[in-house]
Amino acid sequence: MSDRLKDKIAIVVGAGQTPGETIGNGRASALLYAREGAKVLVVDYRLGSAEDTCAMITKEGGTAMPFQADATKSEDCKKMADACVQQFGRIDILHNNVGIGDNDGGLNQITEEAWDRILAVNMKSVIMPCKHVIPIMRGQHSGAILNISSIAAVCNVGILAYKTSKAGVNAITNQLALSNAKYGVRVNCIMPGLMDTPMAIEGISKARGISKEQLRKERDAIVPLGAKMGTGWDIAHAALFLNSDEAKFITGVILPVDGGQAAKIG
Repeated sequence: MSDRLKDKIAIVVGAGQTPGETIGNGRASALLYAREGAKVLVVDYRLGSAEDTCAMITKEGGTAMPFQADATKSEDCKKMADACVQQFGRIDILHNNVGIGDNDGGLNQITEEAWDRILAVNMKSVIMPCKHVIPIMRGQHSGAILNISSIAAVCNVGILAYKTSKAGVNAITNQLALSNAKYGVRVNCIMPGLMDTPMAIEGISKARGISKEQLRKERDAIVPLGAKMGTGWDIAHAALFLNSDEAKFITGVILPVDGGQAAKIG
């Protein structure tokens, strides 16, 4: 630990995870923030999963508090922001990690219900936390917000609603970065590529009816850098940099963390 976030207060929304063999992006980020000195409000719709992440943090000597919230609900997000200030005194980092893509497909496959749900969850889970945290950060004249998008926003994929929603997250990031720069609040975004996380591997293998080993082999083959997927820790380390004071002159950035997959666009 090098104390890169010493005395910082972080909220990680979506810091629980789908059960699985590996670690998810949100949990890895929460753990790394705590290792680097931050106190973390661990937020998830599933309180038990948030508590599991907190237990990992406290076992390592860090400070964390679980909080149950639906990040698409304005009232929940207000309570989340208020609870963080009440417990820790301020909010220095907001990390928005919620996202879904189930029952998606191309134009001929997508249902109205799936379209509405995916867009609502993936964009409102960014907007609602920001709506209630940004006024606090403006009052402090400081703060860093990180949204998790996907390279699906810019790459050719067969999942229309997910792609559209993640392009929306990129646009939200850009707009919030510009409108809050004068208040000292930075807003950036990471676009993960193909990651070996429980949400991806457990969910997709089940949906496609194939083994996890076969799915990993297929996904690894697509990645230009070493023909190997990334992990939740790759996202966490990029997030740590963007939310640290080392990135104090960086805002409005949409950063691919994808083993070079997005570079194929050029």
